[in-house]
Order: sequence, then C-alpha cells, then structure tokens
Amino acid sequence: MTFRLTPLLALSLLGLAAGVTSAVAAADEKLKAAAEQEKAPLIETLRDMVMIESGSGDAEGLKKMADFTEARLKALGAVTERRKTTAGTGADMVIATFKGSGTRNLMLIAHMDTVYQRGVLASEPYRVDGNRIYGPGIADDKGGIAVVLHALKILKDAGWHDYARLTVSFNPDEEVGSIGSGEMIAELADQHDVVLSCEPTAASPPAKNDSLLLGASGTATAKMEVKGRASHAGAAPDLGRNALIELAHQLLQTKDVAKSIPGTQLNWTTAQAGTVRNQIPEKAEAGADIRLTIPDGIAKLQAALDEKVKEKLVPDTETKVTITAGRPPFVASGRGRALAEVGQSIYAEIDRKLDITEMTGGATDAGYANRSGKAVVVESFGLAGFGYHARDEFIDTNSIVPRLYLMSRMLIEQGKIK
Repeated sequence: MTFRLTPLLALSLLGLAAGVTSAVAAADEKLKAAAEQEKAPLIETLRDMVMIESGSGDAEGLKKMADFTEARLKALGAVTERRKTTAGTGADMVIATFKGSGTRNLMLIAHMDTVYQRGVLASEPYRVDGNRIYGPGIADDKGGIAVVLHALKILKDAGWHDYARLTVSFNPDEEVGSIGSGEMIAELADQHDVVLSCEPTAASPPAKNDSLLLGASGTATAKMEVKGRASHAGAAPDLGRNALIELAHQLLQTKDVAKSIPGTQLNWTTAQAGTVRNQIPEKAEAGADIRLTIPDGIAKLQAALDEKVKEKLVPDTETKVTITAGRPPFVASGRGRALAEVGQSIYAEIDRKLDITEMTGGATDAGYANRSGKAVVVESFGLAGFGYHARDEFIDTNSIVPRLYLMSRMLIEQGKIK
C-alpha cells in the first residue's frame, strides 16, 4: 500500500512562528481506508487489554500487560527492552525502538496501569452499548496503547520508514505519579524531536469535539504535622496540648492559601490524630493534594504556608508543613501549539473539528517529556472517552478512525521535516 502524502503547510518545528494557518487539504483516502480497516482489530485489542486487570499495584497484571504489548511491538518489527521501574512495584517499562531511513527522532508514550483494583471486572465488565465500549481502564489508557499499536500497523503496511528513530514507551505507574519511570521518560524524551503522548481526549457529551491538550498540572503532596502534649482526657485535659484542635485550626487558616498564588492549587484531603478516646492527642497530621502550572509554585506555596502556620490557636504546639514534589507540570511551547494546529488541519481533511485544550487539572507524563523543553510535546492522542477513575469508564468507537488517521498522518508529516 502506498499513501499519497499531501503536505500541509511548509512548516519547520525548529524555527516556528506562533500561529499556523492553512487551507484544508484533501483527505488521504488510502490512509483513511486503512484506518477504517483497523477499527475492528483495534476493538479486539482493546478487549484483550481490558480483560487484563492491571492496577498500579498489581505486579502480576502489569507483567501480563508488558508481555502483551511487547509481543505486539515485536510483531511490528521493533527491537524491545524491559526496564524495571525504580519505585513502587518495580514493574517493567516496555520500550520499543524502530530504525528508519529518515532524519527525525519521534516518540510515542502511553501507560499500562489503571486506577482499578484486582477483581473490578466482576462489577465493571467489558461490555458494548451502541457506540460506547465500557471497561476499567479502556480509555485511560488502554485506548492510547491501542492507537499506538494500530497506527504503527497502518504505517508498517504502507512501508513508511521516514524517521531516523521511532521510540514507543509504555510505563506501568502513571496513575501513581510515574514514581519509578518518570526520570526514564524524561531522559528518553530528550533524545527525540517530537513526543506524542496518548492519554484520552474527552468524549461527548462532556466535550463537543475531540481535542489535543497543551497543558496539564504538575503534582506535589503536602504533609502538615502538629506536635502537642498528651494528657488524660477526663482527669487532666488542661495539662495537655491538643494537636487535633491545632490541626483543625491550621487546616482552616491554610485552606485558601493557594488562591493568592496563581498557577497553584492546594486541597487538604486526609487527616489523622490520636490513638485512644480518653487521651488528649499529642500528634496530628494531614495530607494535601497540590497541583501546579508554574515552575516555582512549590517554593511559593511553602513560603506562604510557613508564614500562615506561625499563628497558633493552641499554645505550646508546633506545626510543620513539608511539600514533596511529584510530576512536573506540562505547559506546551509555541512549537507544541503549532504542532497541535497541524493536528487541526489533519482533522479538517476528514471533515472533523479538533479543539485545542489549553489546560487540565489532571497530571500526565507529558510533564516529564516536556520538562527540559528539548522535544516538542503534545498530549491526548488517545481515544475519546470518559468516566476515567470512576464507574462506567468508556470509549466512543466513533473516535477510532479519526484518531488513527490523526496519529498516522501526524507521524508522516513529522517525518517529512528536515
């Protein structure tokens, strides 16, 4: 099969103006037909993967996913390797490398883990209802893996090799912050010109159109620790210093601290204090979820929190807040925006509208890939879906052909740039 490669605009992502406009090109009919032919096989791949329960802490399930994806990548002609993650379950990343005859280095990333616990299929089975297919992790992110595998199948059948190196990375711990794979993703991304990350795009009705994403929050965690003094709650409560009461005071006075720091968000989400009913608690602690879109957000939040907790309600108590950095924020460059606009032109070829989403409160591995700014990174090349991290997660089968067309055409276009 040979595709008619219609150029979009003359476009160099190495020296790029902020905006890109172009007339709508005709669709590559052979490529579109190939995408339509891959729809049914992709659905079968989705079913096979959903039937593998692969929560972030499920070492057995993650090994099955790694075995499955590695075999598929080998069948496509890749040289594969397994790298053990450095934290968490120590499950394997699957990294596949294709060598071509072009000049650019391209990378595709997705993740094999889900948020669901083993046994979830008993209450949330794989099922088809019209144009929706339901199953745990089907959109986030097994749909992204399916797009990668089947777009590469389309391009393999076409004999496309217009790249120097094409790397695929599937990691097993994205849902817990990529704690053992993030540094490897960042290191790999820095060796490439372009990274396409394959988290899902939102389906209708929440979203009118498919989209590509240019920004996602970074993450951090905060721990507030209060030290007081224990005493008998009935006989001598006044001799104690109630750490629980002081913790409640500090949570109330720090709950809005991030509102004064644009680009940050803090929410206290966990707390614990005391061990027995009849003792004034001497220790209490709380945990917070932090989201960031600015590089110095942690430092600014730390300073603001340190200042706030100086004001005490319970005398002779000590309060300390510690912030631990997680995944870095993803904020696409101007080159990333231009790449997303190329995606809009590709969607227009098949009479579809593609939106560009500026920012989401979720966090993705695009943050690691984009951390140094060396590669051009765009997020959300996966399937359209919804209900992630909840019951009744689904993908919309109407998105399969457009997303395969988008990924295939995007890789073809990137391979042309010299």
